[in-house]
Amino acid sequence: MSVRIAITGASGFVGRQLVPRLVERGATLLLIGRDPDALRSQFPGLEAAGYDDIPVRAAGFDLLLHLAVVNNDRDATWDEVLRTNVDLALETYRHATTAAIGRFAFVSSSLALDERDRSDYARSKRLAEERIREEDGIPTTILYFPAVIGDELAGKLAHLNRLPKPLRRTALKLLGSLKPTVDIDKIVQTVVALAGGSAAAPSLIVSDGQRENVIFQAIKRLFDLGFALSILLFMWWAMAIIWLLVRLQSEGPGIFRQIRVGKGKRAFVCYKFRTMLTSTPSVGTHDAPASSVTTLGRILRRTKLDELPQVFNILAGQMSLVGPRPCLPNQLELIEARSARGVFDALPGITGLAQIRGIDMSDPNRLAKCDAQYIALQSFQLDLGIVLRTCLGGGSGDRIVARPPQIGSQ
Repeated sequence: MSVRIAITGASGFVGRQLVPRLVERGATLLLIGRDPDALRSQFPGLEAAGYDDIPVRAAGFDLLLHLAVVNNDRDATWDEVLRTNVDLALETYRHATTAAIGRFAFVSSSLALDERDRSDYARSKRLAEERIREEDGIPTTILYFPAVIGDELAGKLAHLNRLPKPLRRTALKLLGSLKPTVDIDKIVQTVVALAGGSAAAPSLIVSDGQRENVIFQAIKRLFDLGFALSILLFMWWAMAIIWLLVRLQSEGPGIFRQIRVGKGKRAFVCYKFRTMLTSTPSVGTHDAPASSVTTLGRILRRTKLDELPQVFNILAGQMSLVGPRPCLPNQLELIEARSARGVFDALPGITGLAQIRGIDMSDPNRLAKCDAQYIALQSFQLDLGIVLRTCLGGGSGDRIVARPPQIGSQ
């Protein structure tokens, strides 16, 4: 399918690799920049124009891809960053609206998804997204890219360019397990799909993920096993004491067993120390009455010690230390939202990104969106960060509300 795409920032790292690949796919390109002559020289045979020419030269195009940016590696003042990353983006969007272009694609970074990242780059990208969303114009898609991998590497990865290709591929697999990456060809596919109208989403995280990365899968499994065996070896006595205290405080078993939905939507039995009365209905925690939680249960929930028996789920390969929290079979809205976003491609976890952000199962769509973000940006670095923040008090679990139960978990 032939598509017409206007591109800003084509002379940058991503643009230099993206443009020739789009040409190979038969796309008609118009390169936009402050110096059109320089663009024509860099990309012979392609049309180029200035930003003010967009309303005429790009009229009726399928997509405007906005790559122009001041990156982290540039020594620029905050005002300079604002002028390019925010003001220019907004100006370009307005030109694209005047030209009645089919869609505006604003390229951001996965760094901007982390509100704790206060770098000028991340802050400016978040501000630009906010400003563009406020505009009343053509449809917009925000594209979030992690580190981009192509024929050449830039920034902190540039030193890998010196390696022979076979060694570089292995090094990139290892790097990809430590931090999220995306291959340039996947970006090409996404851009073509957006221009063709088959990926009309408000935002997309474009990454390679870890499904095909055997190095990441091996590291994650070894880390999980090391954690589970360490808990059993060094904390078996604490688990025995907790089990005894649970039995002594209220009627019922010390270990609570409940069917949960795991990877591939397969059901499994999840283990926890019992924190509620045995008369509590099997509903999501946010739907359980506050009075059903025992005094000891409140302490166990606050300290996350109620989750310790899930090391047996880890050993059985049903759970991981980090991943989306497993839901109940009767939480149909959450299951549907997670299915639509591919969340069930990953093992559920004892803790996760949504937990440390304070998102629980009372908001299914928001939770599923955060779970999908975790899977898209999954890396060993992210997992370690989640574990650390959990240990420092993040991820206190689902909220208990004082209301009659509707349909939840102990």
